[in-house]
Amino acid sequence: MHAPDRAQDLRWMQRAIDLAALCPPAAGAYSVGAVIVGDDGTELASGYSREADPHEHAEEAALSKLPTDDQRLSGASMYSTLEPCSQRQSPRIPCAQRILASGIPRVVIAWREPSLFVADCIGYEQLVEAGVTVVELPELAANARALNTHLGKLT
Repeated sequence: MHAPDRAQDLRWMQRAIDLAALCPPAAGAYSVGAVIVGDDGTELASGYSREADPHEHAEEAALSKLPTDDQRLSGASMYSTLEPCSQRQSPRIPCAQRILASGIPRVVIAWREPSLFVADCIGYEQLVEAGVTVVELPELAANARALNTHLGKLT
């Protein structure tokens, strides 16, 4: 597994934040961006919330652009501006489960999901318990939260 240095992590997370800025605001959903980076440091896929459909999450959008058996995922890192969801209001598979099924071994997030829609998101914990390396970049949390002002005050 490729383990980028902090500067690379910050650069890829900024790319995810830029993608999140493309999200059409929705009263009942976060604006999130996601980027999948291969172990060679190249972007494999990216996506943002509501990119192709009103219920689509960023991680889901990015993963949908790659074959499910893409061998590059086994050494990839996923950058998501928000902790991957552990449950959804729609009947779709939660993003933490999608990431586990993909085989991505490393996830980088800017901030943890607040209890606005889900009382206790445990995506972070689910990933760690399954052996995924999860890195949090708190220095970019405010930038990621700022794209969600349509939801009111978030902590």
